[in-house]
Formats: sequence, C-alpha cells, structure tokens
Amino acid sequence: MAERGYELKQVGPLVWEIPATGRMNVPVRIYADSQLLESIERDNAVQQSINVAYMPGIVRASFAMPDAHWGYGFPIGGVAAFDPGQDGVVSPGGIGFDINCGVRLIRTDLTEQEVRPRIQELVNQLYSQVPCGVGSSKAIRRLGEKELRQLCVEGAGWAVENGFGVPDDLERTEAHGALQGADPDALSQKALKRGQPQVGTLGSGNHFLEVDRVAEVFDEAAAEAFGVARGQVVLQVHCGSRGFGHQVCSDYLKTMQNATRKYGIDVPDRQLACAPLGSPEADRYLAAMACAANYAWANRQTILTLAARAFEGVFGGDRDALGFRQVYDVCHNIAKFEEHDVDGERRTLCVHRKGATRAFPPGHAETPTPYRHVGQPVLIPGDMGTASYLLVGTERAMQETWGSTCHGAGRLMSRKGAIRKASGRSIKRELAERGITVRCEGRTTLAEEMPEAYKNVDAVVTVMHEAGITRKVARLEPIGVVKG
Repeated sequence: MAERGYELKQVGPLVWEIPATGRMNVPVRIYADSQLLESIERDNAVQQSINVAYMPGIVRASFAMPDAHWGYGFPIGGVAAFDPGQDGVVSPGGIGFDINCGVRLIRTDLTEQEVRPRIQELVNQLYSQVPCGVGSSKAIRRLGEKELRQLCVEGAGWAVENGFGVPDDLERTEAHGALQGADPDALSQKALKRGQPQVGTLGSGNHFLEVDRVAEVFDEAAAEAFGVARGQVVLQVHCGSRGFGHQVCSDYLKTMQNATRKYGIDVPDRQLACAPLGSPEADRYLAAMACAANYAWANRQTILTLAARAFEGVFGGDRDALGFRQVYDVCHNIAKFEEHDVDGERRTLCVHRKGATRAFPPGHAETPTPYRHVGQPVLIPGDMGTASYLLVGTERAMQETWGSTCHGAGRLMSRKGAIRKASGRSIKRELAERGITVRCEGRTTLAEEMPEAYKNVDAVVTVMHEAGITRKVARLEPIGVVKG
C-alpha cells in the first residue's frame, strides 16, 4: 500500500484512530481488523471519513464501520453526529440517495425441511407478487397525489390502515415506521410523480427478498425473545424509498450547494454540501427526507403483506397459521434527532447514519417493548451467496458510536469490476450448486451482486461483536433469493 498521508494508530484491539490535525474538528475512528482496514484504505473511504471530520458541529468523532467503502460525500458505512447548539449541520451526502434503505426480518413457523422441496415454487410466487427490477412499479396501484402525500406523513401506518399488515408490525419497526416532521410541501412535483407507482416494489441493485434458514444461534435468550430458532425459515426484505427518495436527494443537492456558500461553510469536498441545523434550507431538506423515509417504511410494510400472500399461496393458511410475524425493521440511510450523552451532558444531536444501522441497548425507550429486556434487534444483510446476521444492540454502542453499528458486508468491488469478474460465468448456476435458488429480473444484476463483490460478512460482524458494539444472535443462510 502507498504511504499514508495521515497518522493511523491502533487504540483498541479492533479500533483505529486518525488524530484530529489541521482543521479537523474531531478524530476519525475506524472499527476493523487488519484485513478489513486494508480494504477500507484502498478505496478512499478513509479520506472521506477525514473529510467528514472537518464539518462544523461534529461531535466526538467521524466513525467508519468495518463494512465502510467509498460513497457520495460520506463513506458508505459512515456515522457522524452534529450538535445544533454548536453550529451543527445536516448533509444529504451523510444520508445518501436511497433514503431509508433498510431491512425487515419476518420469522415463520416453517422449517427448512418443509420449505426446501418447494423453494422454487416459493421464489416464483415471491417474484410474481413483488415487482422488481429497474423502474418496477404498480404492485398495488398508482397512488393519487393526495394519497401519496398522506403516505409521506403516516409511513408504515398508512400501509397498515390500507390492509397491508397489522398494528403489531408497527411496534416492531424503528420509529414505529414514521419519522415526525414530514412535510409533503417540501417535495418537488417530480419526486411526487416518481413515487406514485412504486409503493410495494423492490427495485434493483443490492435490494432483495431472501428466504433464509436459521443456521446457527449464538444467544439463546435474545433469539427466544425475537422468536427465532435453529432450523427455522425466515424472510428478509431489503429495499428503500426507490426513485422517490433518489429524487428527494437530487432535488436538495443544489439547495445545499447554495447553502454552503450562503452560510460561509468550508468543507473539503463539495459532496459534503450542507446547511446549518435550524436554517430554512436544513428544515426543508429534513422535512422532505422524512417523507422519503416514511415512503420507504410504507414500501417495506406493503412488501411484507405481498410476501405473506406468496407464502400463503404455497403453504396454505394465513399469517397466523404460518407464524408469519415481523421480528424488526431497521434502516441504514437516515439522519435522526436523538438524545445522547456527551461528556456527561445530555444533548440532542442530529445523527447521520449512512450505510450504518441503529443498535440501541436493553432498557432504551426506543427499543421496542417486547425486546426491551434484551435490546434492539439489528439486521445485517450479507450477500446472496453467504449469510446474513441477526444481532442485538448494546450499551457500549450508546457510549462509543451513538448507538450505531455496521449495515452489511460492504462492497469490495465496483459494479463494473464485478461484471468484468463474472464474464463467462453463470452466477445463477454457481449459486444453485450451493443450494441457493435465485430468480432475478436481469443477468447484469446477478453479476454486479456476485458474492465475491462483497467483503466477508462473518468478519464484519465479528469485529462489531468482539468490540462489544453489537452481539451475535443468529446466523441466517439463504436458500432462495429474489432480485431485480
């Protein structure tokens, strides 16, 4: 590796620090083993973390998780908290284009022995029920603008009110599936138009529906609380706010560029364009971002019900008969106002998690009531050829990382690089040989999402487990996958 342009020192068994120098307001903290650190340094994610440390009002550190890789502005896998009382800012580059991309985990009473013989049928039913692929639309109907504006305020609650799910789903969703402060008047007509046909659709890229078997349980008490056991079949839904959220981000990037100049904010990368918290520009962006976050929750809530119909079509019965119950829904591209301890003082901070997941501990008021004695479930999707994890949040996460952890395996190759690597291969056949049935809208997606394109999810999760930020509860292995 080329000589570093920064000082990097190890401050814990799995924690590295770049001290604050020059105009950096805080140090950079990286959670990684030596091999993961090498991959983080290779693709400019460390420099992006350093750039974040220059931003006004940032508190404690600019954090990089072990799955960190290059992104727009912030690295994907970056966490930063900003204090409104200390010139703190909000930056779309710290949230991303797919606002509230997240994961929903559903447990069932079905076993691997019951599902495997019918996995092709189930995957086909899921593919039929949930539109996927670039531009996929009209899973339910094209919403009128008035109805879409209502959805933007109510989030997952809108879906439940319209017959897509049950109230208990909301209890087991981060923020009960709706951020406060959403204002549809902050949205452009283009964003509204893009959002009207896409509720209940999966999209493309790394988004998926995945039928998994619970391969291993590490924490019996937490697993019992979450309703999962070894040999059981569960379903993951991984998607976000689709073209609607992308448009919201695009709309506000120009606004933030102007705001950066207007307020005399000096950042080392124009992709970190931002506005002071409390300013009109920040307020409007946060109102629009909340709309997109709520759209994503409504989207995943709707997909849950469409997926339940697929299971019912194959195995008979209804949700209750199948034991089809949501474990949790957690997002990993969002900014939220939260209360945290800073040097012994309780403060409200604007926490940016971009490719990072909330991980609140036992006893926290925002940990769902059914899980408050064990902690918040944390969902870490891997790639379609290896594994995913169910984790649980800890008090140490609150003390060190603003209650945040990793969000997945993290890309190792660019999409173009993965396509080159997959040339001449049948990724679908390779997965089938490993007992994984895949249905995909396009071959390009399979190449882009090939297992080698991602870091080792076991290593990523182990770093956060051994650092005490999250604890392993269960390892989930795919047996059927639907992708766009």
